[in-house]
Formats: sequence, structure tokens, C-alpha cells
Amino acid sequence: MAAQSYDRLEGVIWFDGKLVPWNEANLHVLSHGLHYASAVFEGERAYGGQIFKSTEHSERLKRSANILDFDIPYSVAEIDAAKKLVVERNGRKEAYVRPVAWRGSEMMGVSAQANTIHLAIASWEWPSYFDPEQRLKGIRLDLAEYRRPDPRTAPCRAKAAGLYMICTISKHRAERNGYADAMMLDWEGRVAECTGANIFFVKDGKIHTPLADCFLDGITRQTVIGLARKRGIEVIERRILPDELTEFSECFITGSAAEVTAVSEIANWNFNPAGITKTLMDDYTAEVKPKAAAA
Repeated sequence: MAAQSYDRLEGVIWFDGKLVPWNEANLHVLSHGLHYASAVFEGERAYGGQIFKSTEHSERLKRSANILDFDIPYSVAEIDAAKKLVVERNGRKEAYVRPVAWRGSEMMGVSAQANTIHLAIASWEWPSYFDPEQRLKGIRLDLAEYRRPDPRTAPCRAKAAGLYMICTISKHRAERNGYADAMMLDWEGRVAECTGANIFFVKDGKIHTPLADCFLDGITRQTVIGLARKRGIEVIERRILPDELTEFSECFITGSAAEVTAVSEIANWNFNPAGITKTLMDDYTAEVKPKAAAA
């Protein structure tokens, strides 16, 4: 049985300052954001009705828009309040939250400086991005054909819609090959990230992760680095070459959707999900859930 289409879910969506019925949150086919990818978004999770690091996400949404040369006409506080309202009105305490901002349809061409900037916020029930059993056993990753671009060629510090085009292509190819996701290299052939998550490796009790200089420095990534250091685990951010993967014992990925998920295989490299991965999975769960219960 096919899953219900996202445009047919029930609930409300915050759209340009007001709540509207789910099926009325529409835009014109000639919106600039659709044709020229002048759109930015966030992926967030609510636990117990409270959005984890909501303000950090709202701040990043505003920064992403600025990088794409437009300004979202709402403050961070207003965006936070709108997200909270959507979660409350949709009645799902364990929810995924998606704010998205885009240029409208006043001008259809590359230059669209006078176009209206729209903002919409939706929330829906969305369980773990990967199968719960596989999250600890470890998912299998393919090696993506497309690479993360040179930061001189793309706005890599923005969570911009256009940057995910190669991610969708890569994930589709990986799934067709029997993998859960794909690991992407950067433009120089170094390890970068997965299609929608940051990646970490373990060697001799230390964590190694690629420098986030050509891909998004995820909020979950930052959280997990903080949790590891709180436990006294050294985290080394550096360039990592694919040839080094044979030296690592564990691998895991992080993201708002993926949370903390173990990896057992990347193409021909194998890993053993174990102590540090399990510890950080538990620590992340403890970090996001008790705050919601106490609020």
C-alpha cells in the first residue's frame, strides 16, 4: 500500500503569517523558487512537543536566505513562534518540522530582486529516517558518483534547495543498488558527507570527521561533537581520504532526520558499530528528550 501523498495530509500549515488548511498551502507554478532554486529550508524535530534547537535552526534559515541574496520578512523570534504554533495545532508531539522560504512569481527570470519572499512551515509525523533496527546494526552506504562542489562554485554554507539535486540523484542510485544511502566525496576526492547527513569515523578511541568547508556544518553534527567532547572523547576535524577508511573501526552519521545512525559498510569498507557509536546514540537521545519532558 502506497504512503499518502504529502499534499493530502491533514492539519494546518503556517503560510505567510497565518495558519491555512493543509490542502490550501499552494504556490504558483511560475514561482522563482521552483524554476531557479531560490529556496532555503530547515529540517527539525520536535520531541515531546518541543522543537530541538529551534532558535539555531531559525537563525540558520535566515542566514541561508541572506546567502541566496534575499531576506525573510520575519524575525527569528517570529519564526520560532510560528513553528511552535504549527506543532501545537497539528497535535503531534513527536514530529518533523519543515520551514521553507522562497522567491515568488512576480518576475520569471534569473534576476528577481523585487519578488515577494514567502515563508511556510509544516509539521508531520515522521519516524526515524532509517529502519530502527538498522540504526544500531549499521546501515550500508554506496559511494556517490557526484561530488560536493568547490565552495567557490556554490553557496555551500546555505541550506539551499538547489544543493540537494545531486543528493537526490545519488540516494536514488544507492537505493537501486540495495544501499540505504551514499557517501559523497568533495571536488578533490576527499570524504565529505552523505546525501543528507554528516559522517564520523572512530579510530583508537578518537573521532575523526571531515572539515565542514564545502558542505553544511549540521546542527546535529555540532551537537554530537559537543556530546563527545563532554565525555572526554577527542574529536578531530580534518581532511580524510577514502584510502584511510580501512583504518577506522566505527562509522556513524548524524542529522535531524537521521539523528545518530551507525554505519556497517561503505562500498568495500566495513565497520563494526560499537562502543562510541552506541554511547553517542544514547547521549543524543538523552539530550533531545528530557528537555522536552521538563519544558
